[in-house]
Order: sequence, then structure tokens, then C-alpha cells
Amino acid sequence: MSQKSQQHLSLVRNSFGQLIHTDAAGKAHVVVPVRAFAITCPTENIGLVNSEGEEVAWVRHLDDLAEGPRTLLEEEIANREFMPVIQRIRKVSSFATPSTWDVDTDRGPTQLVLKGEEDIRRLAPPALLIADSRGIQFLVRDRYALDSHSKHLLNRFL
Repeated sequence: MSQKSQQHLSLVRNSFGQLIHTDAAGKAHVVVPVRAFAITCPTENIGLVNSEGEEVAWVRHLDDLAEGPRTLLEEEIANREFMPVIQRIRKVSSFATPSTWDVDTDRGPTQLVLKGEEDIRRLAPPALLIADSRGIQFLVRDRYALDSHSKHLLNRFL
């Protein structure tokens, strides 16, 4: 595991679109970024894991990286992890489940189907993770920061 200055992280994308990290010994590894705390600290503590599941490099914070490697990691993480953040709950079809929710997310408006209240998981307060019927995970970063209408609708399911 490399804990050297992160400014010098050697990271490129090969012709197959894979991320390649070259370690201090000159050995090239196909790597996948894995965030240690994807929800609570999404830009910190990112391991670069090779195809055997071994961590070959560690990034303490994305801001520590030079622009090129940082951009590559941000792109790769965005492609691998799809977790829209709910910003507003416009309406719900019913307060009984299953119910269809119309929500605004950081990726635009959408609908999700909540199968049951057990599909709303409480994370480190005040965050919630809501799984819809298609298996998409929606994040509510701070349920107390939602507008009053959204909080009212959400509280009916908590």
C-alpha cells in the first residue's frame, strides 16, 4: 500500500477504459477505486484495488491529488456508483406501501416505488438510504434539511 504524497499518484486509463496504477516499483496494476466511507466521507479514504482484491494504493483525500488522477478517479467512481440524492419529495401515491414517490434528485426528477417501510434505512444521523423496487439506492443526506412538505411526507414512513 502506497502512502506517499498523493500528488504523485500514477494513474492513467488504458485503451480498454480501465484505470492503470503504476506503483513505486514500476509495476502496473489494473485498479478499481473503492471508497471506505462512500456516504459520510465520499472524497476521503479511497482504496485502489487490483483484480485480485488487493489494495495497491490509498488516497487519503481526492483534493490531495493532481488534477489528472483526481479527474480519472472522480469519473470512475461516478460510473460505478449510481446513488441519486433526494433533494425534495413532491408527492407520494399513498401512505400505505407499496407507494410511488415523485422526488427531485441531484440528477433530476424521478419516481421511485417504496415496497415497504423496511426499505428506508437509517444511516449515521441524519442520513437515510431508501431502496426502490428496482434496486436503486436513493440517499437523503440530511432529512432535517429537507423542506417542510418533504419532511412531512417522509415522517409518515419513519
